[in-house]
Amino acid sequence: MPGDATTRRHLLRRGCAPRAPVGRPFAQPGVAAMSDLRALRVGLVSVVTLVAFESLAVITILPKIEDDLGGVAWYGWVTTSFFLGTMIGIVYAGIEADRRGAGRPYLGGLVLFALGLLAGGLAPSMPILVLARFVQGFGAGVVPAIGYVAIGRSFPEDERPRMFAILSTAWVVPGLVGPLLAERVAEGIGWRWVFLGLLPLVAVAGSLVMPSMLRLGPLDVAEPVAPVPWHRRRMLEAARVAGGAALVVASFSASRWLLVPGIAAGVTLGIGPLIRLTPPGTLRARAGLPAVILSRGAVTFAFFGTDTFVPYALTDGRGRSGLAGSVAVTAATLAWTAGSWCQDRWISRTGERRFVRTGFAVMAPAILLVAAAALPDRLPFWLIHVGWALGGLGMGLAYAAHSQLTLRCAPANEYGAATASLQLLDNLGIALGTGATGVIVTLGDDLGWPAGDAVAVALLVPAALAAAGLVLSWRLPGRRDETVATAGAVHGSTRSAAS
Repeated sequence: MPGDATTRRHLLRRGCAPRAPVGRPFAQPGVAAMSDLRALRVGLVSVVTLVAFESLAVITILPKIEDDLGGVAWYGWVTTSFFLGTMIGIVYAGIEADRRGAGRPYLGGLVLFALGLLAGGLAPSMPILVLARFVQGFGAGVVPAIGYVAIGRSFPEDERPRMFAILSTAWVVPGLVGPLLAERVAEGIGWRWVFLGLLPLVAVAGSLVMPSMLRLGPLDVAEPVAPVPWHRRRMLEAARVAGGAALVVASFSASRWLLVPGIAAGVTLGIGPLIRLTPPGTLRARAGLPAVILSRGAVTFAFFGTDTFVPYALTDGRGRSGLAGSVAVTAATLAWTAGSWCQDRWISRTGERRFVRTGFAVMAPAILLVAAAALPDRLPFWLIHVGWALGGLGMGLAYAAHSQLTLRCAPANEYGAATASLQLLDNLGIALGTGATGVIVTLGDDLGWPAGDAVAVALLVPAALAAAGLVLSWRLPGRRDETVATAGAVHGSTRSAAS
């Protein structure tokens, strides 16, 4: 059936194209053995642990970096640029995983991640740090995208929820010691060593996972591989999406005369490529896989648009120490992990949609609580910790469920394209969320508002996205015994045009 192009196109229009078998039938011979699965599991966890430590550390020390290098206007861009780079990296990873296998793109991602760490640690100014974070983000975008492909090709469907929970557990140790250690390193020997000190660990983590990744070559499937120019167009279109997002975010901080033209230029540049890089109907929230992809963007916008500024709310808004900020980041990380393990235990009984819906329902009031507690002399400052622990729990319930839904909807020979679409919206949501929140915080600073007031107003935006995500969750696929759309049309329209 997959080779019958006419029948397949007809079924795709109905949203029910035949699925290729998932799990072990598509696993490469090198990862079929239990020993190789264990090696892959250990390697993936090691790399995720490293990326987790870096992510939590940078969020924690951002106030100190801003104090040293100056420029509060660049505060949000340190995070935004990272995820703009990640957006391009994940599209590259999805293309190469489907065409050439997992090994080479994964190695390239680790190398770029290391180069970004080196440049960030040596950055003399905030703009250079922003550029370094973009390079680092490109490399970091490759790592989870290839990891999702490896899970989809190597593990049976009933084992994937546990694997996602294990990857979330890889955030536990960084969540417990990462923020505190980063804060102590920044205070003791300087924030630059938070970047530079991770470089040796990249080589160690890479050596653990690369042997298994190199065994995951391209799949031998009936459908033809798209021509090289088609893949180059996808990379160009990913760059246009990132550029469009950057223009939109930058327009909010430009003069009022450039606001509307800047937003219009950003939307014009990025909207067409975004439509072509995602399943048809994604921006319209079409029921099935398109709604899953869009929902993932909403949840990351809401969470990271808040998470980036929680330490800032505590240090600059409520006058607390960097230690208080690190505790808030740790609490959210541990709660995220707890939510992920809940999905491993109960998701097969309730279905992924209920977990996504519950996650949004918990996150929206949690963000509002953080916003209220950021206001000076209104509520106890520790309510920020309580609110953001609840936010982390909501994220843990919803995030892994999106990943599981995507792999359930996608045929095995298109895991790369499907997970690339998922993570494209994943990182677009993060970039826009942190950028939009940062712009409002910067505007408040320019107007002379207290930092806590600026954060409180800014967090109304991610809270609104969490509420919108709750409405969107009704469009997601239901229980696994119901008919769901596949990812066969993830890049079908572009492929058809190319052929």
